[in-house]
Amino acid sequence: MFSKTPAGVLSVTVIEARKLHGEDFMGKNDPFVELWIDEDYKQKTSVVENCNDPVWNQTFTFNMAEGRKKKLYINVLDKDKIGTDDIGDAKFDLEEAFSGQPIDTWIKLPTKMGLSNHGEVHLYVQFTPA
Repeated sequence: MFSKTPAGVLSVTVIEARKLHGEDFMGKNDPFVELWIDEDYKQKTSVVENCNDPVWNQTFTFNMAEGRKKKLYINVLDKDKIGTDDIGDAKFDLEEAFSGQPIDTWIKLPTKMGLSNHGEVHLYVQFTPA
């Protein structure tokens, strides 16, 4: 393991989500995922309409400069005609990814109290050193 992040490219595939908490009064969510390492560079999936178990299979890349340990921030939102509703968010520690082994994992979206969750997001994460 590195004491600080090496330079390279982080590849994150947002595969799918399941059991997303319903935010709409009628019907199902129209979910999408925002993900970022740096608040100034957010990336997002497409919107999947009327679905609480969406499939995206979308890959995003992040150029990583050498630096301190990093986290990937994940926010799942429900797109409405006007604005968005927050379904859930989570942080993913990238330290394991820097070992060079790909990570295939489900990330829980905990409630504010942390006693249950608002669903899960399936990610595939891989880091390639420069």
